[in-house]
Amino acid sequence: MKRTTSAVRRLYRLLLDLVLPPCCVVCGKVEVWLCDGCAEQIPFADGPVCPRCGDAWDGPELCPRCRTSPLRAAPITSVFLFQDAIREAVHALKYRGGVQVVDPLSGRMAEAWRCWGLSSDLLVPVPLFSDREALRGYNQSALLARALSTRVEVPIDETILFRTRATASQTHLGRQERWDNVRDAFACSNARDLSGLRITLLDDVATTGATLDACAVALIAQGARDVSAFTLAHAL
Repeated sequence: MKRTTSAVRRLYRLLLDLVLPPCCVVCGKVEVWLCDGCAEQIPFADGPVCPRCGDAWDGPELCPRCRTSPLRAAPITSVFLFQDAIREAVHALKYRGGVQVVDPLSGRMAEAWRCWGLSSDLLVPVPLFSDREALRGYNQSALLARALSTRVEVPIDETILFRTRATASQTHLGRQERWDNVRDAFACSNARDLSGLRITLLDDVATTGATLDACAVALIAQGARDVSAFTLAHAL
């Protein structure tokens, strides 16, 4: 059933591309969702943020949330703001089969990684539940993580972390609903000892941090020394 659903989905995308062909979300060039030249021009997120959770914050210290209820996944570092071309590119990747955007965007992520002096022992993409990954045909976070891993020469593990149950999409949920939705939704396999490792979670968009935090809880329980997060974008 999963294979049939995935095949139908791919056929739908092919037909949709025939009617509405891919075009660069910035300049409109046909046949690519994001051309290399336009990707290079998208500015990095550079506004004042909380140094721990990455939320917009111009105070001298941590934001109020991080002072009272700090996330276990920290710091959360995001390359772009989730707006304009980046929002359209992510939507193309998640809903239109636009995997072509992974190459230019992972290049910019690697540029930011090196520019900001980031380091890690292991990259771990945020997993999708098996049914949703089968429907989409891939895990967009894993695609970005694989490309980034190659570019910055940090190993990746796509098997250690998994979802224990299906969860509702976070898109239309409120802040507390997001936390309730993913609580205890992740676990680690016993195939690998994470003791002492500095792990970086990789995801497409950070919003409230609920998903990243739930992942971090599972990784720390498995022995990880600390868990940070690196995302393509941060919601406004």
